[in-house]
Amino acid sequence: MVAVRALPNARRALPWLSVAALALTAPARAEDRSFDLASRETLTVAADLRLTATDGEPSWTQGGFGKLRFGGAESGELRARSALGEAALVWQPRLSWALSGTVVGVVQGGSRTEAGLSEAFLTFKPLGDGAVRISARAGLMWPPVSLEHAGPEWAVTDTITPSAINSWIGEEVKVVAAEGSARVRLGGQTLTATAAVFDLNDTAGALLAFRGWGLHDRVALAFRRQPLPPLNEFMEYVQPRYSHPLLDADGGVLRRPGYYVKLAWDLPLPLHLEALHYDNDGDPEAVLPTLEWGWRTRFDDVGFIAEPASGWQLRGQALAGRTEMGPVMDGRRWIDMRFRAAYALLTRHFATGSLSARVDVFGTRNRGTAVTGEADESGWAATIAARRKLTAQLSAVVEYLHVESRREAREDAGLAAQQTQNQVQLAMRMRL
Repeated sequence: MVAVRALPNARRALPWLSVAALALTAPARAEDRSFDLASRETLTVAADLRLTATDGEPSWTQGGFGKLRFGGAESGELRARSALGEAALVWQPRLSWALSGTVVGVVQGGSRTEAGLSEAFLTFKPLGDGAVRISARAGLMWPPVSLEHAGPEWAVTDTITPSAINSWIGEEVKVVAAEGSARVRLGGQTLTATAAVFDLNDTAGALLAFRGWGLHDRVALAFRRQPLPPLNEFMEYVQPRYSHPLLDADGGVLRRPGYYVKLAWDLPLPLHLEALHYDNDGDPEAVLPTLEWGWRTRFDDVGFIAEPASGWQLRGQALAGRTEMGPVMDGRRWIDMRFRAAYALLTRHFATGSLSARVDVFGTRNRGTAVTGEADESGWAATIAARRKLTAQLSAVVEYLHVESRREAREDAGLAAQQTQNQVQLAMRMRL
């Protein structure tokens, strides 16, 4: 069941994109080359076919505590399968020299096959090459956190599975926002400042609190819900076993808008630095008839991209934050969780592909009255991946991922608190 108030509000917040596009394109002339609504250049099709072999506990996509997209057999032994990773249709109409649109529809395969809208936003980027340049976006999108994703379909390039940080951004931190950026060139360096106001991300933190961190490439789709693992005895009465990442829980769109700000610095040497602060300003006591709650979630993220030698690239991010949900009892909310994660990704690029290695660490700490220390989590993961370009439209990626984590709450579901998983994947990627 969807939220009777929040989801209609969310759906009303998106149609203005198409209305604005029509209004802006109405005066355009057919011969105007700056206007391109439906030519071959505006459409991109991408598909990812997958062979996987995974052991360990069931996947989180099946309502478990598993960290990976796929889980092992019921006994925990290795299980092999073939699956559709993802198929995406990207429409990028050009509405004028400065204005364009991006609409992405996605089908995600596996144990929970679902289709839906991934992104839908307008981009304003005036022509020019001055010392100061401005740009803007508005619509359904992800905040500019990830250093691993690229392209209009927000795809990971050098690996199959993103880091724990960017897996969480993809699954739970999606917003309807108005964002503006200003880029300033200062000699051989560039500073870029970005700021945005947003809404419809009031439940960010639910999946992270109840399941913990994950490493997978499934993303949140508009109005689709994410499954939650078994809850403790108290939470079973006040929280459903699902969460809608795109949701307004506080009684009206933009009643309590959130915001994010970002500063990026490109130095004269091959080094990019950035820092971002996010705050959804959610009301932790807001609750819908479906018993989905508002979450007050904020975090800080810092990252870098360095090129220490020709063909080599080192990327890293660290994120730390806090999320709260529920009324105050005995001086504390039902859920008051601190979370943090970090990774380093080293890639060697070649003319026809790349080799990558990544290490992740992650953890959570709970201080609430309803979700306590038994839901604390600590873990780490290691990933090795190789990518090879086969043709102009086809590439192959093979990846091995090992993850270990400890969470006492697993014992309530009859599982061992300490879990280890291994996953090998082969992805055949096509992009037309």
